[in-house]
Amino acid sequence: MTRVIEIADYGPEWPERFAELGAALRAALGAVAVRIDHIGSTAVPGLAAKPVIDVQISVVSFEPLAAFRDPLEELGYVYRADNPERTKRYFRERPGTRRTHVHVRRAGSFSEQFPLLLRDFLRAHPEEAAGFAAVKRRLAARFRYDGGGYTEAKNPHVWDLVRRADEWAQRMGWVPGPSDA
Repeated sequence: MTRVIEIADYGPEWPERFAELGAALRAALGAVAVRIDHIGSTAVPGLAAKPVIDVQISVVSFEPLAAFRDPLEELGYVYRADNPERTKRYFRERPGTRRTHVHVRRAGSFSEQFPLLLRDFLRAHPEEAAGFAAVKRRLAARFRYDGGGYTEAKNPHVWDLVRRADEWAQRMGWVPGPSDA
């Protein structure tokens, strides 16, 4: 089945959905999760997005994998061992359930800080979020049935946002706030 790339208007239910997920994850993972955060476009009020909740779980170490894999699998998440990104461990929803992406990253790493910085920058700059939404809508129309093409075409804009976010972070002395869950 080919998945259609659709960008939805901001859903006020997205933070509520994350709060439910975050509470369940916190209960299941306890101290194994240093942080649990709502990341990605659904974490930015007003930002149009694919209606997929992205959750980042920060852990001290990827080993032993079972320390977080087992509780996540008990909650119904499917471990994607074939994920090529070496800086995270990746889980998805069970087939037939609401789309959710769970990214497990090492606490304090660049890969953990990157999505938090981008999220906080977009939250602080609604005009940047609006510009990003316009890019995503344009690319979704162009790559409607090509998720890889959509992501590849979006990457230059994302990296430009990251550059501006980093400049902002340096001026503001940005550090991540408290964990979301």
